Amino acid sequence: MNTTAAVVERIETLRNEINYHSRQYYVFDEPVISDTEYDRLFRELQDLESEYPQFIIADSPTQRVGDTPLASFNEVSHSLPMLSLDNAFGEEEMGEFERRIRDRLKLDGDQKISYLAEPKLDGLAINLRYEQGRLVLAATRGDGSRGEDVTSNVRTINAVPLKLQGDDWPPILEVRGEVFMPRKGFEALNRHAQELGEKSFVNPRNAAAGSLRQLDPRLTARRPLSFYTYGFGEVIPAPIASTQSESIYRLRQWGLPVSPLQEVVTGIQGCISYYRQIVQQRDALPYDIDGVVFKVDDLNRQQQLGFVSRAPRWAVAYKFPAQEEMTQVESIEFQVGRTGAITPVARLNPVFVGGVTVSNATLHNMDEVMRKDVRPGDTVVVRRAGDVIPEVVSVVLLKRMGGTAPITLPTRCPVCGSDIIKPEGEAVARCSGGLFCPAQRKEAIKHFASRKAMDIEGLGEKLVDQLVEQGLVDNPADLYSLTQEQLSGLERMAEKSAQNLLDALEKSKLTTLAHFLFSLGIREVGESTAQSLANQFSTLDALQQADEARLQETPDVGPIVAAHVVSFFRQAHNRAVVEQLLEVGVHWPEVEPQAADQQPLLGKTIVITGTLSRSRDLIKQELQVLGAKITGSVSKKTDYLIAGEEAGSKRSKAEQLGVKILDEAALYALLESLK
Repeated sequence: MNTTAAVVERIETLRNEINYHSRQYYVFDEPVISDTEYDRLFRELQDLESEYPQFIIADSPTQRVGDTPLASFNEVSHSLPMLSLDNAFGEEEMGEFERRIRDRLKLDGDQKISYLAEPKLDGLAINLRYEQGRLVLAATRGDGSRGEDVTSNVRTINAVPLKLQGDDWPPILEVRGEVFMPRKGFEALNRHAQELGEKSFVNPRNAAAGSLRQLDPRLTARRPLSFYTYGFGEVIPAPIASTQSESIYRLRQWGLPVSPLQEVVTGIQGCISYYRQIVQQRDALPYDIDGVVFKVDDLNRQQQLGFVSRAPRWAVAYKFPAQEEMTQVESIEFQVGRTGAITPVARLNPVFVGGVTVSNATLHNMDEVMRKDVRPGDTVVVRRAGDVIPEVVSVVLLKRMGGTAPITLPTRCPVCGSDIIKPEGEAVARCSGGLFCPAQRKEAIKHFASRKAMDIEGLGEKLVDQLVEQGLVDNPADLYSLTQEQLSGLERMAEKSAQNLLDALEKSKLTTLAHFLFSLGIREVGESTAQSLANQFSTLDALQQADEARLQETPDVGPIVAAHVVSFFRQAHNRAVVEQLLEVGVHWPEVEPQAADQQPLLGKTIVITGTLSRSRDLIKQELQVLGAKITGSVSKKTDYLIAGEEAGSKRSKAEQLGVKILDEAALYALLESLK
């Protein structure tokens, strides 16, 4: 075989392999090779076609990248009209739909009607025309009779086959379907737009429509579009099967992607059951849908039923309640979450959306408020999807009234008056009154009592809820004033349980400075940072008096953590709660400040795993006093892995990375050598 023949054969083999793997991925959702291997095949084909351009053909997988920009879209007349569907809103209207079909077909009570059911995609309808198995035209719906030629753009969509598989397709085959943008792709597209300072899309449907109508196909090629087939235009010869479901199955065999949720159902009860099933799955689907479509499955019956106006009598779209509506913003308020997050909330003129009346909608954070420029008095688009909290999607600027002013972030918490802190580079602003703020009360107390903080055994979530809700505890210091009588009166708290909790509270009074600092819930101060601060300052007084520059001398403490610590102790009410805790007897052993030369493990990262003879917390404290940083996972930065019995995967990873592994005996030998 000569060189040219070998090249042609290899190019054809690569095209067939790539088309096969594309079909497995987009049509059957059963990829058989990795993305890396697919990319390798694709690059090999690109290289060969680049070296031998005379062998490039229009339907090669490499020709999806997009052609030169168009001046405008040409108008296309559809061989058969692209019809709309009648809508049904509710089970009663669905019942009317079947009653009309039964009357027109003159069916008696025993004769059943089968329907092909599938989710109604929220995208852009498209007609694809294949001649001799090759894609020759793609057109939008337009007015139903005439649409726009978007062939160059549709060719860039990987899910659309440029050439049909097999050889038993009809010579002329038009299929109808929906071009849509999956949710993940939509989110990534908007993130990229925001990074570039460009306008973002309102929803995936607008993004899909805007992408398909780009005059430059190379821009469309960069958009994450996909496609599902659901019907037919002109087919010669026709039909290709006796039922809608069998016809769609044939399309799938020819390489056209169809919804994996298609199902044949029987009668109106089958339709309603399917609709309810899809409603349950809706929010988990990777793409947006706005209802369910039901089509009489028997094609002879479809022909008997015919059409009315611009819609077939044999099909209906059972629509979901509207998820987006327009309304007016009456005011914007700021709510404080249980972790102190400040969330702007739009108070709305009530509107029915997503099946419920909505009067409030989240604006997420100040970055979103500024990006969308939402103001009181604005007309806005509100979205509600399933159980998701309603959100303001966009402002209708054409309806904005004069005299409105942008919203600014308040400087004080609307609940407790503490400073609101929004570190540079972070989206979320927070109230700094964690120990004092009523909005954060339950979470602050739960954290204070947790095992790695004050370790108050028996003080669980439900008990904290009761204590706060009955007004027995306003801040962590109040825990130490509880009486047995108060506790015994709570749900599921007998005298013994009450006494056990009082004993645990008394025991918790003896702690360490590091545990105490961690228990205060200072933003960004975790266990390791609390230990570093305790090692650096030794006393609470010294820490409280330190400024940001002094705090940043502590290992692992940067400007953000330093700012949070200063802000916390600057609040008078936080200092008051700390004083109350000291007054009720919370204390810890005083230790001498340690210089760097007294911390021989400073800069060392250690991981502890497996079963050891002593408490991990005690071992951890000993190592932290010597300057070590304790982390939970093994990485290249890990210096030592302390491995007890049944160390498991962390030991295996340490061995792979060459991390030094110490058993308990080796650990104690190390500690002894450092004294």
